[in-house]
Amino acid sequence: MVSQSELLTKKSEHIQRMFGSIAGVYDLLNTILSFNFDKSWRKFAVRVSNVTPDAQILDVCTGTGDLAIEYSLKLNDRGKVTGSDFCREMLEIANRKLKKKHVSDKINILCADTLHLPFHDNYFQVSSVAFGIRNVSDLKAGISEMARITAPGGRVVILEFSQPTNTFFREMYYLYFKKILPFIGKIISKSTCNAYAYLPSSVLNFPDRYGLKVQMEACGLVDVKIYARTLGIVTIHVGKKP
Repeated sequence: MVSQSELLTKKSEHIQRMFGSIAGVYDLLNTILSFNFDKSWRKFAVRVSNVTPDAQILDVCTGTGDLAIEYSLKLNDRGKVTGSDFCREMLEIANRKLKKKHVSDKINILCADTLHLPFHDNYFQVSSVAFGIRNVSDLKAGISEMARITAPGGRVVILEFSQPTNTFFREMYYLYFKKILPFIGKIISKSTCNAYAYLPSSVLNFPDRYGLKVQMEACGLVDVKIYARTLGIVTIHVGKKP
């Protein structure tokens, strides 16, 4: 069993174990706990990425592959998405999902650590991550690695939970986020790691939308745009590699 304090250290073995323990119910809980908004968030992230139909795209921390699949729908026969993750249990589900949705020809799945991506510099038009960069042990190193493999003029796209700015809504949301969500998540997932208590803790310990923008700029990205969605529950950051 991995404790909350161990998870918040974000050591790779702890994060791997946590996601491995919830892989089988991850998609179901995403839908339930986000009230099905997660699909629209990913669609919007793809839309503001400005991908061309023949793009090469890397989706890190791809999990069960939902963002990679969304990108693949925008590509022609020359375009390709690569989804990488270091949790094999998640990738097994991703591979089954690709076959079921008949998009295996447009998406490659591989096991890789976001902090050590096995790709040449300046290769991808877009590098993306949805709800994953918050879990890497070194945020700046993770963003820098995404920027490294992105071609000049390409974009780094980060979809992540955020903190609502409206005071009244924030109080209601935090009640759900801190109390109700972990309770539902624990019952359904039966995770011994209590992964859905880690979720709000990790979000509240993560930089806010402006802090993340500063981190992206510190990694050499420019013209970083912030798109808040669903009253600020999530934000999409899009930074350009000069």
